[in-house]
Amino acid sequence: MLDFFTIFSKGGLVLWCFQGVSDSCTGPVNALIRSVLLQERGGNNSFTHEALTLKYKLDNQFELVFVVGFQKILTLTYVDKLIDDVHRLFRDKYRTEIQQQSALSLLNGTFDFQNDFLRLLREAEESSKIRAPTTMKKFEDSEKAKKPVRSMIETRGEKPKEKAKNSKKKGAKKEGSDGPLATSKPVPAEKSGLPVGPENGVELSKEELIRRKREEFIQKHGRGMEKSNKSTKSDAPKEKGKKAPRVWELGGCANKEVLDYSTPTTNGTPEAALSEDINLIRGTGSGGQLQDLDCSSSDDEGAAQNSTKPSATKGTLGGMFGMLKGLVGSKSLSREDMESVLDKMRDHLIAKNVAADIAVQLWESVANKLEGKVMGTFSTVTSTVKQALQESLVQILQPQRRVDMLRDIMDAQRRQRPYVVTFCGVNGVGKSTNLAKISFWLLENGFSVLIAACDTFRAGAVEQLRTHTRRLSALHPPEKHGGRTMVQLFEKGYGKDAAGIAMEAIAFARNQGFDVVLVDTAGRMQDNAPLMTALAKLITVNTPDLVLFVGEALVGNEAVDQLVKFNRALADHSMAQTPRLIDGIVLTKFDTIDDKVGAAISMTYITSKPIVFVGTGQTYCDLRSLNAKAVVAALMKA
Repeated sequence: MLDFFTIFSKGGLVLWCFQGVSDSCTGPVNALIRSVLLQERGGNNSFTHEALTLKYKLDNQFELVFVVGFQKILTLTYVDKLIDDVHRLFRDKYRTEIQQQSALSLLNGTFDFQNDFLRLLREAEESSKIRAPTTMKKFEDSEKAKKPVRSMIETRGEKPKEKAKNSKKKGAKKEGSDGPLATSKPVPAEKSGLPVGPENGVELSKEELIRRKREEFIQKHGRGMEKSNKSTKSDAPKEKGKKAPRVWELGGCANKEVLDYSTPTTNGTPEAALSEDINLIRGTGSGGQLQDLDCSSSDDEGAAQNSTKPSATKGTLGGMFGMLKGLVGSKSLSREDMESVLDKMRDHLIAKNVAADIAVQLWESVANKLEGKVMGTFSTVTSTVKQALQESLVQILQPQRRVDMLRDIMDAQRRQRPYVVTFCGVNGVGKSTNLAKISFWLLENGFSVLIAACDTFRAGAVEQLRTHTRRLSALHPPEKHGGRTMVQLFEKGYGKDAAGIAMEAIAFARNQGFDVVLVDTAGRMQDNAPLMTALAKLITVNTPDLVLFVGEALVGNEAVDQLVKFNRALADHSMAQTPRLIDGIVLTKFDTIDDKVGAAISMTYITSKPIVFVGTGQTYCDLRSLNAKAVVAALMKA
């Protein structure tokens, strides 16, 4: 039973609607428009919203959308056929009204489609019932029934042919070695001209067989013995010129003053050179304002190539689409026209580090978006597909929610509470380093920061944050801020409960008047259930304002697996009724990938969450905001 079936234009005008139940279809259809159609996620023609499953079909020629909704616990096999039949009949019946393409004509038009829809629904339901159920395969139809009975009978003591042959060979060898000597004299191998062995009918005496085996053993292992002898000879002169052990000055002295290096130095760096090192670590540029990510654009390089080599680029579109020029003229696109271009597009995206599943879904999305669309007079299939792909990629990199940390922090200040950010991710992606970069950015904007060292598992994690805190304090000393401490580390050592440390840090920040609390967590693999449970507990207990997933730009398919399993683990191990999932992404090591920027597409496509920060280097100023057009230009570059 269907809950509803609706037909509306891409401009938002509902042309016709069928209600199978009393509940309104407005909420599910609006969710479909926001989450799928506007976000360019049309690779799959089904969408789940609460207890409903929605299936849809796009008509790009007349700019129509057909949507059917039913309970997701039902398995309705006729839904796809019903959508195709309704689409075909509605388009053919009201072609003239739809072709006018004016909102007023669509509003004044009367689309009396109720009787036709009920007839199609009845036919689709009956066709699904008429279809005979699949019967089980009978024994007479199987391969086993075709074999003769005699071939399947095995008598006791009888062996298969292969085993019998092997046993004969083994038995012959045993007889030659352990059995009684033959009465007839063996024919020498040199006279017979045949290779010696029982398989050729030549019997060997026990002494000859031992001698032959000894020769074979020497031939096999003689070379290895020669090599070992050479190696022992080559090692002999090395032992003669063996390096003498180094004698250190004051080697036997246990003087405390000599062994203590903590007084004149700070973390291995002299105090006099600390300011110079801090300036190097800070980097160049304004730390208070995030700059847009700068990727080399393919348009600039294309313009330079056109100026230098006009003949080489004439008649081509450049990049991955240069080899395939499509048809020219006013015609509607079909999948056959776009298939070769879309295949090259998919392979190009995979080569740029986009996950394979995401590339296939983008392939389907662009194909559904363009199928049936009428091309312009001077447009080619290649240029049309390229433009549609670029629009889809830009839309994917601009998700529904935009994270503005500075605005949210000022809102938390008005409520007189600290703004809490939790960082999570797998091992070695740069959580602590980018936490320090974000701390520097917040300090440059005038906010005080408390860093909570909740990584109580990795050795050296607390010391790493302590070093960053000392360097940030040197860049923003209390003297510059009226005696106010701008950055401080809250630590409780190792082996403690991370959720408890975070709770104490938030309470400490509230009492001391800190504006922001940055919670550093231990790196964990997405398959480690105990650590994922601990992370879910930390997020559930402390309810941070922002949960950031830190991922590196080097990964391909692994990015999808990490994000999907992190979100799933947070949902499964959470004790809340509505579990808290990832709110944003920090993409690190972006300066190491050149133009292979596909991880940004994979992460945003899977989570529908924005990339808040991009790490581009090793200094505190190497923090950028994502520029969607620059990333897409780098992605499309050949």
